Amino acid sequence: MRKYKLTALFILISLLVLSCSHARRTARWVPQTCPKPVRQKPVLGLMGYTIQAGAFKKVENAVRLTERLKNYHGLNATYFLASDKFFKVRFGNFATKDSAEKRAQSLKEANIIEEFYIVQPEDYSVAGQKRYGTDYLRESLVKTAKDFLGVPYLWGGASSDDGFDCSGLTMTVYQLNGLNLPRNSQEQFNTGDAVNKNDLQKGDLVFFSLKGRNSVSHVGIYIGDGKFIHASSQGGKIKVDSLSSNYFTNRYIGGRTYL
Repeated sequence: MRKYKLTALFILISLLVLSCSHARRTARWVPQTCPKPVRQKPVLGLMGYTIQAGAFKKVENAVRLTERLKNYHGLNATYFLASDKFFKVRFGNFATKDSAEKRAQSLKEANIIEEFYIVQPEDYSVAGQKRYGTDYLRESLVKTAKDFLGVPYLWGGASSDDGFDCSGLTMTVYQLNGLNLPRNSQEQFNTGDAVNKNDLQKGDLVFFSLKGRNSVSHVGIYIGDGKFIHASSQGGKIKVDSLSSNYFTNRYIGGRTYL
């Protein structure tokens, strides 16, 4: 009797061992997978209400007003060549039309500016992007950049890192189209979304290291066909250059898109 009990116990233990062994072979651990985070393309802030003033034949007069507004009144000001061939100044970025008008009126009463115009958000090219598509905005950025060709480069605030204040050009072009691009070239580089050199599109920005330290020290606006517009320290004018030139090929850091 005892022999039968031992045999039954042995069979039971064997069955348990086999069961556990089978479980180990079949019950495979499946690691929990998490979806990879999707990096959202950075979106630049949109320009609000901006004050436009002045109509100068000489660029120096527009620069003088620009610097006065920036240095003495703390306003983000820039000048540009309008379609009527007069240099005009835009400044400020106000949340409401009323606040822009009040500030403009106070400057007029202080004899800082004369007549003024309030640029509204719907006046910018970026407002037409939803209706006409991104290509429309890209073409507008290129057109604005080309309007600066040959204009004497007189932006102030040049830094030792930037040499000539090339980022002033890119910032102005974007702001004139309703996109609030940062002021500094390094900030512009950090804000944008990386784009392969072969995938550059019109209106993207291209960055270079002209100091040989592999850090951003120059920026231009890509206009297609391997060319870009930038504020060159050679001759002090806005000009077109080629990305394929030996000089810029060897100093190219990368491209950034914001659209």
